[in-house]
Amino acid sequence: MSADVWPQPVLDLLAAGGDRPVFEDGPAVTTAAEMSELIRRIAAGLRSLGVGPGVGVVLPLGVTASAFAATMAAYAVGARVSGARPELVPDAVVVDEARLATLVTFDSEPLRAAGRPGDPARIIWTSGSTGTPKGAVQTYAAMSAAWAPYPDRWPPAVAELASRLRRYLVFGSLSSQVMLEYGVLTLAAGGTLVAAARPVFPDALVEHRATASVITVGKLHQLVREQRAHPADLSHLRALMVSGSPLAPGRLAEALEVLGPVLFHGYGQTETSMIAMATPGEMLASPAVLETVGRPAVEVSVRAGEIYVRAPAQASSYWQDPGETAEVFVDGWVRTRDLGSLGSDGYLRLAGRARDVVIVNAILVHAGAVERALATDAAVAEAYVVGAPDETTGEAVHAYVVPATGRTPDPDVLRKLVAVQLGDLAVPRSVTLVDRVPLAPSGKPDKAQLRQLNNDL
Repeated sequence: MSADVWPQPVLDLLAAGGDRPVFEDGPAVTTAAEMSELIRRIAAGLRSLGVGPGVGVVLPLGVTASAFAATMAAYAVGARVSGARPELVPDAVVVDEARLATLVTFDSEPLRAAGRPGDPARIIWTSGSTGTPKGAVQTYAAMSAAWAPYPDRWPPAVAELASRLRRYLVFGSLSSQVMLEYGVLTLAAGGTLVAAARPVFPDALVEHRATASVITVGKLHQLVREQRAHPADLSHLRALMVSGSPLAPGRLAEALEVLGPVLFHGYGQTETSMIAMATPGEMLASPAVLETVGRPAVEVSVRAGEIYVRAPAQASSYWQDPGETAEVFVDGWVRTRDLGSLGSDGYLRLAGRARDVVIVNAILVHAGAVERALATDAAVAEAYVVGAPDETTGEAVHAYVVPATGRTPDPDVLRKLVAVQLGDLAVPRSVTLVDRVPLAPSGKPDKAQLRQLNNDL
């Protein structure tokens, strides 16, 4: 098996790392040698369950040293790895925290990556706010083409970021695209993954002396406000990777002013990984860069207008969803369904979305799904949803409802209805009753006017 097959570069890095600390969870510190041993032993346990090339395994785990080891072990044996949603892959072996403890068995054999290039390596599930979660599938060939474990493949912006990842704060789940991707980058750069049980900023950054982490737009707004009112000592912070909703240039400039030259502002999707990134130095040197999402990496091809992307490590399909696969994965390109342009300076500028979504805490909420949920209430004749900037969540859902004749919808009832059907992220921040919905010249609902109504409230 080629040494380049994922995750062999990570296995080799850890095997050669000796007593370098690679994972810190409170007082417990795991060295590279210990992590390498743990991965090998969990891989042996997985093989004892019949897990190998092409076999599905679900890892509903948090962020711990053993969870990281289990993730790498599952890839090492060539499994089809899903980080969550066991109900969506009923044919898979589920390894939760309790079962994981039983898998650590002795094995003295060297571990070599067994993945087959054409096999699915990873399924990353979208939020499911459409009512049907989509699983973006990356093959072992795609994951083997990723830049993260290879310093000689790092784009310039990533190389600068890597130099700041001495202590990368990880939280949530390693099934997250950004958590694992930047976690591997941290290891390749010689840094340590530091687990945060409570990722509240700035407290977690201070407590763990983190030099870097990922932050959503809503949490960034909160951090800036907190630092203005009650400044914490963040002198150790070197990098915050902003993810999720678009960040307005003025708010980006304010964050750079308050937090210093630590913000890396980029653009990517679950299906593509990182597409473009702007460094703090670029944004401070030229205010025009604040209006962009950075330059695409050399290895990433971008077609502007409605943005299509071709990237080395992109997903190639949605799990068991041929219809949506045909819509998004087109002739080797990924259709982002975002709108944008590439300037003569090489920077990518986003202009909006070709799809009707609201990005809440970095999760896509599809307006149509919320509208359909609202319309199931007998008191609702029509329902329309728009997104608007929000200090806490980046964007928030706002609903406009036309009452059925002789009825008065109850906003609280409607919110509960959406929560039950789609989850809390999709619940409208506001529900406004209107006599009629403004129409565009095409005769379709004019959501631009609805957004203006929201601004006027």
